Amino acid sequence: MSAPERIPAQPDVTAGEVLARGELTVVGRITDASNAVLYATAELDGHSVPCVYKPVAGERPLWDFPDGTLAQREVAAYEVSRALGWDIVPLTVLRDGPLGTGMCQLWVGPTPEDEDVPQGPGDLLALVDADEPGPGWKAVGFAEVGPGRSALLVHADDERLRRVATLDAVINNADRKGGHLLPLADGRLHGIDHGVTFHTENKLRTLLWGWAGEPLPGPEREALRSLDAQLADGAPLSTRLAELITPAECDALRARTAALLRTGRLPGPSGEWPAIPWPLV
Repeated sequence: MSAPERIPAQPDVTAGEVLARGELTVVGRITDASNAVLYATAELDGHSVPCVYKPVAGERPLWDFPDGTLAQREVAAYEVSRALGWDIVPLTVLRDGPLGTGMCQLWVGPTPEDEDVPQGPGDLLALVDADEPGPGWKAVGFAEVGPGRSALLVHADDERLRRVATLDAVINNADRKGGHLLPLADGRLHGIDHGVTFHTENKLRTLLWGWAGEPLPGPEREALRSLDAQLADGAPLSTRLAELITPAECDALRARTAALLRTGRLPGPSGEWPAIPWPLV
């Protein structure tokens, strides 16, 4: 049975219960991450799910985000993704674990044991030796690929990616790298690593600038209208987010959502902050 088939499709109540209340066992560490990222399993009543466990104690201090808040931001990103109806962010909870409180996220896609299964953004991103993108692609900009050499960074003109770009604009994602995109064999596309989000200042940094300034399609606008209503004071989502991010960050989230609805377009780079993350993956 392939790895994606072993993982319950979300939303999955049973998986959520196991993730939130099951016994966490750390299996290994993801070594190419800047913070402590642990591959683990959660087990409850004979059911087991693979997951990512990021303890708050393993978060490196950042100059522009308060210490010890990245796990909560990851959970808040999941809540907003779910409210939009897109389920881009895998099921994510805040819970205690072997190394203390942290975020725990359902593992999606091939597990570390599946070394022969391709991982990463697949055919969604590319560097091409051209001045313009080909059909079905959107240009991001030129990137240096060697001494005196540059290539055009492009991403697929894919509605799944456009929804990720819209989510990133809403949550103010400061780090949308290619490696944070996980396409699955069944056609789903997930986004992970949302610790540097929800800042009150414009921090949007992404590889998905191809739709900047373009009108949002009707389904995205409808999802944003639904989110806007759910962010009203006293609404369940608003109450939940108030447990995870600051009042000022909640207000900024409402303002970004309202701005997207008002303009009806995805934003472009602000010019006040590096627009593209590095490394690209």
